Amino acid sequence: MKRLGVNIDHIATVRNARGENHPDPYHAALQVVKMGADSVTIHLREDRRHINDLDAKKICKTKKVLVNLEISMNDEIINNALKIKPNYICIVPENRKEVTTEGGLNLIKNKKKLSKIIERFKKVKIRTSLFINPTLNDIKLSKELNVDCVEIHTGKVSNLVKLKKKYNNELDRIKKCSILAKKLNIEVHAGHGLDYKTTKILSKIKEIKEFNIGHFIIGESIFIGLSSVIKKFKKIIKN
Repeated sequence: MKRLGVNIDHIATVRNARGENHPDPYHAALQVVKMGADSVTIHLREDRRHINDLDAKKICKTKKVLVNLEISMNDEIINNALKIKPNYICIVPENRKEVTTEGGLNLIKNKKKLSKIIERFKKVKIRTSLFINPTLNDIKLSKELNVDCVEIHTGKVSNLVKLKKKYNNELDRIKKCSILAKKLNIEVHAGHGLDYKTTKILSKIKEIKEFNIGHFIIGESIFIGLSSVIKKFKKIIKN
C-alpha cells in the first residue's frame, strides 16, 4: 500500500513569523497522524528557519508518530539526528540562500562522505533515504551506497504539470528510475512540488511506495482544512 508522509515545516514557519509558540509543530505532528498521515516529515535545517532543535527532539521522542527527519550532510546536524533517533532519515542537499530544496544530492561529489553517514545510521538501525534527481546513474550510485530508499525529486515534473507543458519525458525518467530501484531492492519515494494533479499522475507508478508532501498540504488546508486535504491525498494515492 502506498503511504503518505506530511511535511509540517511550514507550521513552524507560521509560528516563527510571530516569534511565539503557536501553532505548535509537535501538536501538528500528532494531529496529522490522527487525520490519516502515515508519517510526518520535518527538515532540521542548518539555519533553523522553521523546525528547531526542540521541535525535532519532541516530535522524534513521541511513540505515536513515525518521523522522517530530513537533514543535510553537516556534521553537527548528523550528530543531533543520531541523538534524537528519528524512525527515518532522508539526506538532502542544502544551500543557505535557497527558498526550497532546488534539486537532488550530488552523489558523485559526495559519495565518500555519504557512505560514512549512511553507515552510521545503519549501525543504529535507522532507515536511511537519499534525495536524488531522477537519473539512472543516481539509482546505481544509491545502490553502491547501500541505502534503504531513495526519494526522487519531483520538482521538474510538478512544474511542467502546473504550467500545462509537456511532461511525458520527465515522467518517463521517473518511471525508469523507479523500476530500476525496485530491481535493485531500493524502496522508492517521491517528493517536492506535489499537488493533487501531479500526485495522481505519479501514483500510477506502482514502484513508488511513499509520497512526502508539505507546502501544498499546508497551503491548501487554509481553505478546506488539514483533515480534508490529507483525506483527499490518501484517496488519490490509493487509486
